[in-house]
Amino acid sequence: MQEPKDIFSICNSRDFEQKTLQVFQYQYLNNKIYRRFCDFLHCDPARVDSIEKIPFLPIEFFKTHSILSSEAPAEIIFTSSGTTGAQTSKHFVTDLSIYEESFRRGFTHFYGSVDNYAVLALLPSYLEREGSSLIYMVKDLIDRSNNPESGFYLNDLDTLVENLRSLEKRGQKVLLIGVSFALLDLAENYQLNLQHTVVMETGGMKGRRKEMIRAELHDVLKKGLGVDNIHSEYGMTELLSQAYALKNGIFECPPWMRLLIRDPEDALTLVPEGKSGGINVIDLANINSCSFIATQDLGKNVSAGKTEILGRFDNSDIRGCNLMVF
Repeated sequence: MQEPKDIFSICNSRDFEQKTLQVFQYQYLNNKIYRRFCDFLHCDPARVDSIEKIPFLPIEFFKTHSILSSEAPAEIIFTSSGTTGAQTSKHFVTDLSIYEESFRRGFTHFYGSVDNYAVLALLPSYLEREGSSLIYMVKDLIDRSNNPESGFYLNDLDTLVENLRSLEKRGQKVLLIGVSFALLDLAENYQLNLQHTVVMETGGMKGRRKEMIRAELHDVLKKGLGVDNIHSEYGMTELLSQAYALKNGIFECPPWMRLLIRDPEDALTLVPEGKSGGINVIDLANINSCSFIATQDLGKNVSAGKTEILGRFDNSDIRGCNLMVF
């Protein structure tokens, strides 16, 4: 295996496929859980000569197993949020510098240098617990923005609005990143006209509000915050990279990440562009855990490199992933 950070030099589909196949072989040899999963599916690694033949590990395994392709000790353990008593995912990260390079490069790829922005974060449900990979990323963006008004706003919407209005008057570019329910509280209680602000939702009502489809959520936010578009971030505890939607909920990935769509009735088969199904993620930044994850999210690829996220599987809808115990 070459230097793990070589993934950040990927610049075309050929590079991506070549590096992906190298990572698959590496993780098959070095990740005991992933190898057992592949063997259970009678996957012969010698015959895996295309991305379509790579098995994707159900994301639930992060709740029940330590998913590691490295013998190095974990520098940090990221954990998912969960209802009381629910089992949470754990992502053992043995090299934080890969995560930092991934989210920094990913942000720059889509938005340019973070030091052009004031970064205002409205992420109460994440701040109220430990182990959030999102909080780690946003704190880094806040620190690197070098703007005195950048920061977290737990539940202090009045101060947030005061700072937003002040920054708007000065024409300062702002990134307002927030969890959906908190952005809704902001949009419904204050009438804003944000001309210089990127509003980015990270999804999730976290039990605080009724779930909404993305289009409905964005309509409410656009009206209340006075913006033409709502941006979205697609990430999770089990990933070290993020996809972003800059417009209309259509997500794109940085060059070392890709979203594929699997048949909801046959988890081992990918579906063509335009058909909906389960989202499989290739995240090459997960070199020390598992880069091939079958999520519980639904989506469809609308064109090359562009994906619409449609929602989540109901437990009764999941097919072909009942392989939790070998």
